[in-house]
Amino acid sequence: MGRGPVDPTRRLQISTPKIAPSLLAADFSRLGEEVERIVAAGADLLHFDVMDGEFVPNFAISPPFIAAVREITDVPFDVHIMVTHPLRYIDALAAAGADFITFHIESADKPDEVISAIRAHGIKPGLALCPRTPVSAVTSYLSDVDLVLPMSVEPGFGGQSFQPGTLEKIATLHQIVQEMTQPLDISVDGGVTTEIAPLTIHRGATILVAGTAIFRSQQPETIIQKLRTPATYDESL
Repeated sequence: MGRGPVDPTRRLQISTPKIAPSLLAADFSRLGEEVERIVAAGADLLHFDVMDGEFVPNFAISPPFIAAVREITDVPFDVHIMVTHPLRYIDALAAAGADFITFHIESADKPDEVISAIRAHGIKPGLALCPRTPVSAVTSYLSDVDLVLPMSVEPGFGGQSFQPGTLEKIATLHQIVQEMTQPLDISVDGGVTTEIAPLTIHRGATILVAGTAIFRSQQPETIIQKLRTPATYDESL
C-alpha cells in the first residue's frame, strides 16, 4: 500500500466522532417515533445490523426494514452485515438506501469481490473483524474501503460488555490510517458507553455505534453529546 514504517510514539490526531445509534435497540412497536426522536437528538448516522442466522446464530434487521426507515429520514445509513455470503445482500441493501455497507473479513466471499460489488452501487464499503481476528487480516484491504470496524464484542448479540483488547486494535489501525493518502473511518461497535467512548476516541475512533445507551435514555441528546465529547480521559488506560 506504499506506506512507510509507523512511529508508535507519534501523538494521535483526535477527531470529533460521528455517533451512529443502533436501531437494534429501538422499540420496534413505535419505530417511526424512535427514529424521529434519535435523529432530533443529533444522530450523525443510523446503524443497522443485518444477520443471517448462519454467520451468527441470530436473525436481525432485513432490507425491507431498512427501506421503511429510509422513507422517514435522509440521515446516512450505516449497515453492518453479519452474514456468511455478503454478495447475496448487496443489491437489496443498495435498493433499501444504504450509504455504508460493512461486511466481515471472516465471511465466505472474496473481500475484493464484495468491495467491488458495493462500490458498483455508489456505496461506501466497510470491513469488520471479530475480536479474535488480528488487524493483519484486513490491512491489505484498507486502501480499498472507507471504513474499518474492529468489533468490541462478539457479533450477533446486543447488550454485551466492551472487550478492552479492542483499544489496542483501534490505536494500531489509527496509526496505519495516518499514513494513508485517503481518509478512512474507524468505527467501534459493541458495549460503547459514555465511560468507554473517551478511551476509543483518544485512540483514533471516528464513528461510535451505541444502542442501549442511547435508545433507553430519556434524554438521548445528552447521551449523544457525552459520547461525542472526549472530556474525561485517563492517559494510563
